[in-house]
Amino acid sequence: MAKMQFKAESKRLLEMMINSIYTHKEVFLRELISNASDAIDKIYYKALTDEALRFDQDNYYIKVVPDKENRTLTIIDTGIGMTKEELETNLGTIAKSGSLAFKKENELKDGYDIIGQFGVGFYAAFMVADVVKVKSKALGSEEAYKWESTGADGYTIEQVEKEEVGTEIILKIKENTEDENYDDYIDEYRLKSIVKKYSDFIRYPIKMDVTSSRLKEGSESEYEQYTEEQTINSMVPIWRKNKSELTDEDYENFYAEKRYGFDKPLKHIHISVDGTIRYNAILYIPENIPFDYYSKEFEKGLELYSNGVLIMNKCADLLPDHFSFVKGMVDSEDLSLNISREMLQHDRQLKLIAKNIGKKIKSELQSLLKNEREKYETFYKSFGRQLKYGVYSDFGANKEVLQDLIMFYSSKEKKLITLDEYVSGMPEDQKFIYYASGESVERLEKLPQTEFVLEKGYDILFFTEDIDEFAIKMLMTYKEKEFKSISSGDLGIEGEEIKEDSESEDKDSKELFDYMKSILADKVTDVRVSKRLKSHPVCLATEGEISIEMEKILAAMPDNQNIKADKILEINKNHEVFQALKEAFENDKQKLDLYTKLLYNQALLIEGLPIQDPVEFTNDICKMMV
Repeated sequence: MAKMQFKAESKRLLEMMINSIYTHKEVFLRELISNASDAIDKIYYKALTDEALRFDQDNYYIKVVPDKENRTLTIIDTGIGMTKEELETNLGTIAKSGSLAFKKENELKDGYDIIGQFGVGFYAAFMVADVVKVKSKALGSEEAYKWESTGADGYTIEQVEKEEVGTEIILKIKENTEDENYDDYIDEYRLKSIVKKYSDFIRYPIKMDVTSSRLKEGSESEYEQYTEEQTINSMVPIWRKNKSELTDEDYENFYAEKRYGFDKPLKHIHISVDGTIRYNAILYIPENIPFDYYSKEFEKGLELYSNGVLIMNKCADLLPDHFSFVKGMVDSEDLSLNISREMLQHDRQLKLIAKNIGKKIKSELQSLLKNEREKYETFYKSFGRQLKYGVYSDFGANKEVLQDLIMFYSSKEKKLITLDEYVSGMPEDQKFIYYASGESVERLEKLPQTEFVLEKGYDILFFTEDIDEFAIKMLMTYKEKEFKSISSGDLGIEGEEIKEDSESEDKDSKELFDYMKSILADKVTDVRVSKRLKSHPVCLATEGEISIEMEKILAAMPDNQNIKADKILEINKNHEVFQALKEAFENDKQKLDLYTKLLYNQALLIEGLPIQDPVEFTNDICKMMV
């Protein structure tokens, strides 16, 4: 029997496909099962136009048969089969797709789609097999033929006996190597896992003889093994069912089966789109944060299917970073895939799907916020930080998308509120959205600077996460209201009388303040009378873009560039301490030096900043006591 040579560009092309195109060897099974599904689809299409041919779906299946003893794996289908000419045309020419030709000839439009369009998936078998045999009997033919090849050196075709219409692919599995355990591909549990991963939603049953255990008849403790044929795929994917058929429990079960998380999802989103591009999606908003979510190890992305066949386990392009917490899958028949199905040839369709998914996620989060506030707050405690990162990242490109979803703790309401709720509750005379940044709500409530703002009847948003102030700086305004830190130099709420009084005191005490500033050297940019302090003696204010809290965050970063806020030491002129300063300035400069350093260090402690020399500070306190 003469060996025939491949008609495509030879050994190099086949070697490239076997060794380079596919990322994981296990996908060979996905490709062969997809081809088997195509073969059954072809009978279905023929039955649409041939009255003599009846398509009874119960008679059509795919079977996977591992044989450890002979080291073979067989994939059987009851599809349309191939003639001798089709074997030579479809398998003898690399990248010749019989499925693509069939699709074009029959102008398929009724919802079934032929998967294998590129004609190279079959050759993935050579990644795991030394020898590949294909026995096939075509529909309407009396003869059957066997195609056999060991790889790039060519193939043979000969007539064989085969009773049933359909195809059998027999792989002689390679021996194990140091790098690869080929035994996986004749192990029933591993094969079952691969089928569930990639081909769970093929529309025809995928059968396999599975070994199970049971109690021996008449025994209470002795077990025996038995083999039974099982259908190992789900066939009808949940996303192709009508939403009215499904319950919350169905969605939760799917979430658990796909191992999207060990929690229960807070919300599921079922999308079916039949427009410019057709796709179905099931998305989940988790309740709990994954342990590695804010680490480099976390991979965002949705499972991507093409016509029920898993193409990518984590398709990152389907989700924007700010919604990276979303789990789930997308299935589309319209994606343009490359020859290995593992990458998209054109990203236009994917971008369109991703854009629609982003809008849908935002809409569902807004609905959750409006109608199920408790659930939204549970979600926000886990993932609010990511939304705020989204506001800050990409130079604020997504700030308008996310600004209505972020929340902060309200000093008046004693709970999380949205920016919209803050602005809606503002008195008419309030010009700014006021905030305070610090380590905790408890600490911020005790800040000297809060007293004056709260006395005016204005709410203060408490920022307790390191990203908060950076996000707000990127946002700049909300509904035309500017954000203002309660530690900023000018709060914009000091009356003219207070301003004039403070300015007058600054002039009167200029020499005192200049002297105190000289004592503190480059630690502060100014010392002046405070317009905001009521009962506290001292505080730090800032000018410029860098706040004290931002200084602390930047200082904790690995590439700390020693960026400092421009600090101003503010003194309460109505406090007894101010009189003590004035007296010391007149009578005892040494005592004034001591007072100045103590007040500055006191202001640092209030802000949660480290004291540069704790020993000197404690010694200064001792001097005061003496």
